[in-house]
Formats: sequence, C-alpha cells, structure tokens
Amino acid sequence: MSSNQSYYVPESSIWPIVGSVGMLLTFFGLSSVLVNQSNGDSTTTAWVVFTVGALVLIYMITGWLRDVIRESRAGLYDAQMDRSFRQGMSWFIFSEVAFFAALFGSLFYIRFFAVPWLGGEGAKGTANMLWEGFQAQWPLLTNPDNSQFAGPDSVIGPWGLPLLNTLILVASSITLTLSHKALKYDKRKPTIYWLAATVALGALFLFFQIEEYVEAYSHLNLTLDSGIYGSIFFLMTGFHGLHVLLGGIILFVVLMRLIKGHFSAHDHFGYEAGAWYWHFVDVVWIMLFVFVYVI
Repeated sequence: MSSNQSYYVPESSIWPIVGSVGMLLTFFGLSSVLVNQSNGDSTTTAWVVFTVGALVLIYMITGWLRDVIRESRAGLYDAQMDRSFRQGMSWFIFSEVAFFAALFGSLFYIRFFAVPWLGGEGAKGTANMLWEGFQAQWPLLTNPDNSQFAGPDSVIGPWGLPLLNTLILVASSITLTLSHKALKYDKRKPTIYWLAATVALGALFLFFQIEEYVEAYSHLNLTLDSGIYGSIFFLMTGFHGLHVLLGGIILFVVLMRLIKGHFSAHDHFGYEAGAWYWHFVDVVWIMLFVFVYVI
C-alpha cells in the first residue's frame, strides 16, 4: 500500500462551524461592550453575548481536541499526518509572530513618529499652535488635550514586578526544556514534575500581572483611558497575558495526558506543539520587557 493510500482522512466535523459561530458572538459582544461604554449605554446584553460566544469557543476547542486525541490514541496517524501537524503548528506560530509584529510596529510608530510630530518635529512651532506647552516625550504622561484624556500620574517601573515576571517566564522555559529532555529519555516522573512546575510558574506570572494591573489602576492612574500610552501598554501586555493563559491551558492538558500515560519518547508531537508555543510566548515577553518597560 502506498503512503498516499495510508493517509488518514478525518470524518466530517461540525467543529469549524461551531468555532465560527463562537468567534462571531465573541467579537460582536466585545465590540458592542466597547461601543456601549463609549456611548454611556448599558453593556449587560453585550456582555451576555460575549460570554455565550466564549463558552461556545471553549466547547469547540474541548470537543475538537478530544477528537484529535482519540484519533491519535487509536493509531490512525502516520508519519505524513505528523508532518501535517508540524506544518500547521508552524504556520500558526508564524501568524502569532505577525500579530505581535503589528503591535510592536504600532508602538514604534507612535513613539518615534506620531508623538514627535505632535511635538512639532518637522514643523517648527506647530505644537504650540495646537497645544501650548505640550512636550513630546515618552512615556507620554501629559497628553496634548489633557482635559479630555488625562495622562497617567506615573508608569510601571521595570525593576519591580516586570523584572520578577521576566525571571519567572525564563525559569518556566528552563523547566519546560528539562521536562522535554526527560520525556525524550522516557523518564515519565521527571517529565511530569518539571512540566507541573512550568504550569505553576505560568500561573504565578498571571497572578503578578494582575497585581501589576491593580497597582496601575489604583495608584498610578494608568488605565485604558489615560491616553495613547495607557492604550498601547494594556493592549500589548494584555494580549501577551492572554497568550500566557492559552499556553498554560495547553500545557495543563498535556500534563493531564502525561499522567494518564499518553506520549512516548518517540511519539509526542502534542507535547512539542505546546512547548513551541510556550517558548514563543516567553520570547515575546522578553521583547515586551525591553521595549515597553525598560527603553
């Protein structure tokens, strides 16, 4: 039998349709929340739509992964299918790279072009004609029209919680590497212990990020409404935190599978896919730490 004849073709699935409906409801609900808040209208219905959409997405992801795990455990996948999974995961991470590249591009454009232009760079005297006394500096604590969007009182310093979170994520990459190495040598207990440590470090990172947000909102007046700096700060760190949460969920599912006896030293792409994603998230955070907090 040729390799083409042995290629596994999955049965028809409802999950793409379910996922599309979930994404539609989620993003429609979220956009409605933002619009209603800006107009001063009630956001109750919008939050309900968003919650329903999120629950549909969770249902879709759970069901789809369950089917894939069952097919894998049934021995339906061969080398060609393994290559397909690897290519799919590679393209997914590439799309995530493009997503964060757009966010970093926005940060650089705002910092090195938009703010200097507002300060009069390239058109001497323009700033004082529009906003007298405005100083174009980064981070932007005083916005051009500070009466409408008051800037933050201060910003998060890099050498407190951000540095601690950087060390936590670097440590999590180390523990994940040790876990992966143990799996390659078929040492199941060290694999489980080191992976459990990785998941715990990811949860600790999210805890300290929440602490950082509480500090920003409660004491520094650094919010989504505090001008362009607050917007870009929460946009970039918030989306990264969402990716940490997603990566942590993936690794937790992998951990549960390991405990149940899944994966072997030579057949564990599901593990590797989660590891690839986690290392990517760690690299993005290091870049965030440098360009958002330090520089």
